[in-house]
Amino acid sequence: MKKTIILFFISQFLIIGQQTPGNGQFESMLMENAIIHIGDGSIIKRGYVGFNDGKINYVGETKPENNYDKSINTNGAHLYPGLIALNSTLGLAEIDAVRATRDYDEIGPFLPHISSSIAYNAESKVVESMRMNGVLITQTTPRGGVISGKSSIMQLDAWNWEDALIFKNVGIHLNWPSPYTYKRVSSGKRTIEKNKNYNKKVKEIKDFFKSSKSYLPNPKPINLEYEAMRNLFNGNEIVFLHANSSKQIQDGITFLSSLKINKIVLVGGIYSYKQIDLLIKNKIPVVLKHPHNLPSFIDEDPKLRFRNAKKLIDSGLLVSIDVSGSMERMNSRNLPFYAGSFAAYGVEKENALSMITLNAAKILGINKDYGSIKVGKSATFFISKGDALDMRSNILDYAFIDGREISLESHQTKLWKRYLQKVRNSKKEFKVK
Repeated sequence: MKKTIILFFISQFLIIGQQTPGNGQFESMLMENAIIHIGDGSIIKRGYVGFNDGKINYVGETKPENNYDKSINTNGAHLYPGLIALNSTLGLAEIDAVRATRDYDEIGPFLPHISSSIAYNAESKVVESMRMNGVLITQTTPRGGVISGKSSIMQLDAWNWEDALIFKNVGIHLNWPSPYTYKRVSSGKRTIEKNKNYNKKVKEIKDFFKSSKSYLPNPKPINLEYEAMRNLFNGNEIVFLHANSSKQIQDGITFLSSLKINKIVLVGGIYSYKQIDLLIKNKIPVVLKHPHNLPSFIDEDPKLRFRNAKKLIDSGLLVSIDVSGSMERMNSRNLPFYAGSFAAYGVEKENALSMITLNAAKILGINKDYGSIKVGKSATFFISKGDALDMRSNILDYAFIDGREISLESHQTKLWKRYLQKVRNSKKEFKVK
């Protein structure tokens, strides 16, 4: 009986397992007659992209003289760099209602020594559903605490976390406390009050950073939390400052700047337009909260969050998109449509694309290899029948990560095909009757 049960669960695992990762690139390939969206704001209206050994070796309007082992005529389809999802818990949880599948949070307030990379689940069924919309890379980010831990950069077609890893421990995530508390009264209205513990919580952050810095010159006895701050103070890691209100942003940036920390990225930044001068002065990029969320206040303009990106981009700031929020793992597939919403409210379409390609790569420090269609960069891109930022037309034909053609199948596409066939069969039976 026990053997029967074990075999049953093994068979179920094999059935629901993720698609087999693509094989390495063993032949050179040329994509022909494509509308090439470079990722830096420019377009080649009809061009060619060649790649070999996982790297792009040709981009141009004319057909290359070199011969390629395989050519694909895209017939005027759109070629885009792989999209990059920032501040995501992709691969760190599967089912919110099942605690055993959630691995994005640890116990304790200050956890800079926690790395998200080893918790990444390459077999996640949620992860495979990203690729069908062109999301091919993610910044896997821990949650909780004051310092949540360190995020890593993963590609979304792998056997395990080691295969998926692009860059380990890109930076720590500091959740700046809110100066306000929000309550709902019996009438349903939301009230706002000053957070009485705000100064206390800020002092705890300052004390931790001060203790960490004092520890580093003479690290005895070993303290894992303080030791994990070394690369931050050396300038080798980024501080991702999670803050939304104007005061949070101002206090957080002022404190970090006072410690001579230069690599700062603002995450969230819903009201960052109120601190544009401070952001410009300190050259701080913004990973802006996606627009598909509700206002915080009853008198807030419901379109404010759709207009935020244009305000920041027009001021000269480097801006990308934060995918966190309600059902964030599942909704990360909507990343191109978040960019499309910003485009509908003033951001130039190709600049909106840059937000989730080249800008995201620059923020993470991987723009040498990813983020745009350039010779020498990774062949990580996808082919769409139409505009990738429009959910009606973003239908993928091909996707490649480091030159490997990857599967666009998922449990969702399988179910779609299954029930589509059922409907077709039902129509045939109806005609016979």
